[in-house]
Amino acid sequence: MSGRILRISVGILLLIITLKVQAFRFQDTDGKIHTLADYKGRWVIVNFWATWCPPCLEEIPDLIALYEERDDVMVIGVAMEFTDPDVVMAFAQSMSITYPTVLGSRRIASQLDDISLLPSTYFFDPEGRPAARQRGIVTRESIEDFINAR
Repeated sequence: MSGRILRISVGILLLIITLKVQAFRFQDTDGKIHTLADYKGRWVIVNFWATWCPPCLEEIPDLIALYEERDDVMVIGVAMEFTDPDVVMAFAQSMSITYPTVLGSRRIASQLDDISLLPSTYFFDPEGRPAARQRGIVTRESIEDFINAR
C-alpha cells in the first residue's frame, strides 16, 4: 500500500492506518461476489487466515460473534495457503464459520496488500475508506474498542 501511514495502538491491537483508498472483488465459496461498495454504511473486516495457523483459529470465534451480533459489521474470511479447497470447506464447517469464506491466493490477496503474515486483518470504515491493518491476532474486544473510538 502506498500513502501516508499512521500507527496507533488501541489496547493490544496495533493499527496501521493508511490514507490510500483500496477496493476489492472477492468471490466466496457460495459463488457470491463481494465488493467494498456492497457494504457502504458498515465496517468491513477482511481476515486472511489458514487452517494450520493457531492464532487464526483462536480469533475465528470472535469474528463469528461480531458478524452474527453486529449489524454494522461485515466480516469476510480469506483462507490462504491450502492445497485442497474441500479441506478448507470442511474446516469452516467444523468451526461453524457463518461469514463468507473466500478461497484465497496471492493474486486475490494482492487486491489489498502483500500478505506476509497470518493472520492479517484489514478494516474499512463505513464510508469504505481503509481504517486499519492488523498483522497478528485480533480479538472482538480490540475490534470493538477500535470501532467505538472512531
